[in-house]
Amino acid sequence: MSHSTLLQPSPKIAPTLDPSFRPAVLANRAFQAAARQCPDAADVHLGLEQADGSLVRCSTTVFPEAHAQAATNFGHVERLVKFLLWTRGGFRVHYSGPPRLGEALNRHFKESATGKFDAQIMGERIYEHPFEIVQADTIPEARSATTPLGRHLDGCRIGFDLGGSDRKIAAVIDGKCVYSEEIVWNPIPQTDPQWHFDQVMESLRLAASHLPRVDAIGGSSAGVIVNSRVKVASLFRGVPIDLFNSRVKDLFLEMKRAWGNIPFEVANDGEVTALAGSMSMGQNGVLGIAMGTSLAGGYVNPEGNITSWLNELAFAPVDARSDAPVDEWSGDRGCGVQYFSQQCVGRLLPAAGIELPSELSLPEKLKAVQELMAADDPRALAIYKTIGTYLGYGLAHYSDFYDFQHLLILGRVTSGTGGDVILSGARAVLDAEFPELAGKIRFHTPNETDKRHGQAVAAASLPAIAH
Repeated sequence: MSHSTLLQPSPKIAPTLDPSFRPAVLANRAFQAAARQCPDAADVHLGLEQADGSLVRCSTTVFPEAHAQAATNFGHVERLVKFLLWTRGGFRVHYSGPPRLGEALNRHFKESATGKFDAQIMGERIYEHPFEIVQADTIPEARSATTPLGRHLDGCRIGFDLGGSDRKIAAVIDGKCVYSEEIVWNPIPQTDPQWHFDQVMESLRLAASHLPRVDAIGGSSAGVIVNSRVKVASLFRGVPIDLFNSRVKDLFLEMKRAWGNIPFEVANDGEVTALAGSMSMGQNGVLGIAMGTSLAGGYVNPEGNITSWLNELAFAPVDARSDAPVDEWSGDRGCGVQYFSQQCVGRLLPAAGIELPSELSLPEKLKAVQELMAADDPRALAIYKTIGTYLGYGLAHYSDFYDFQHLLILGRVTSGTGGDVILSGARAVLDAEFPELAGKIRFHTPNETDKRHGQAVAAASLPAIAH
């Protein structure tokens, strides 16, 4: 068996328009299986630490340094660390394993373009600590320093959901939505944080007018939100970085003060989407995936809680080939955004033989593909089949890191008959390659009520009210 065949096995079902796709799940499992066959294989233990003291652990096995395949150890561990950084989060990576491998990992995050990108986002932007790799003989114990959010339905609450094209608001009394509204807005080009503050406050006051009092406010927003603080968010892309740091980061805390410091919690929209789905279905162990402009993820664990994990699946690798598509933001290859979003649809157009004007935006290209799909165009069908195959292998990879039985799938890419093709393709992969998952994972799509105001109602349930 050749070097590349061993570490990048071909999938049983090849994506229609992308036959060179090499699923990360197969590469990861094949690598570990081969390494474990070596009598002197080495264990690598990792611990990712967040600013609040939370720490998650993960382990893998690598080839001994004298082995012919030892040169592949770095690629395996680096992809694993990247996946963990964007799904779990952390500014400090504790490493226990072969010293030279740890040193190579350290150099990667200090010297390579993609490594420096991850280090800067995780360190400076999200956790506001210098990013570092710490080598040690042992890894600290796993610990969680956060209180579970959500599912609090008592009292008079306001919930809001901030998206790139609209914001939703809901007034909730003891879990019952008494008022909801969707307001069109265009926040991305706005340069003044005061504009954002005023717009959201206007919606909160509107919802408050339908309540006898306001006991708590909960919100969801696109972007990386940690402890209700904005770390990275496309909604505020137009705000200069100095104003972002001085005003936007604590914008929701500023709103909390404006409301008299009542319980006020804001979380990432992917998390709240998963929470809304969990509450609607009455089920826990939910992974939410939204295929839109980018790829958003959210997770409700088997205990029914959303966690302090980042779940930024857009930047978590799912393709192991060395020439995988490049993410335009991070410059890295094989990341989820290029497989589960409008960007993927745009990327697959040439392979499908669909020619569209280059000046069209990605949403416009997606709409064109949807129209072709509605007209039974086989080229559009091939795009959706390809995404479905990607999704099947992606879900198997996610299942190695997330304990879930329910997949909540949504987003503009999944609307229309193309969405049915995507889910059918994913199921076919699970049946053929991962039968143990085929019988475990159930697929769900949100109903119209959940789409209208379920997100805002779930957001309203985030803060607990002291009694």
